[in-house]
Amino acid sequence: MAQYQFSVEAAPSFLPDQSDPEAGLYGFAYTITVRNTGEVAAQLVSRHWIIQDGRGHTEEVKGLGVVGQQPLLQPGEAFQYTSGCRLRTASGTMHGSYFCVAEDGARFEAPIPLFVLDANHDAGERPRVLH
Repeated sequence: MAQYQFSVEAAPSFLPDQSDPEAGLYGFAYTITVRNTGEVAAQLVSRHWIIQDGRGHTEEVKGLGVVGQQPLLQPGEAFQYTSGCRLRTASGTMHGSYFCVAEDGARFEAPIPLFVLDANHDAGERPRVLH
């Protein structure tokens, strides 16, 4: 039986120029790398994000593709994109999943591991990724 699998890595960063802490707005960017670690070519069809701020307020985001694309990845290929979000607190978390369809018609979910958004994070440190 063929293996269907995408690995997902996130690299978040705080955007001070897109933030207004006095107004309770904190901007973050995150660069996502999706790699086909399976044995069959597959397409990323849709996304499901769960975003939580430091007060526990949760927002779910669902939609087709990522940054307007639905990349088809051959085994070993990767796709990278950068997107962003705003929080009402200086820290929060994001996680979720991608819905994918392999070229043989098999459907599978690719989990997006939880990662931390932190305005107080020192840019020289490695971002925290929770497993």
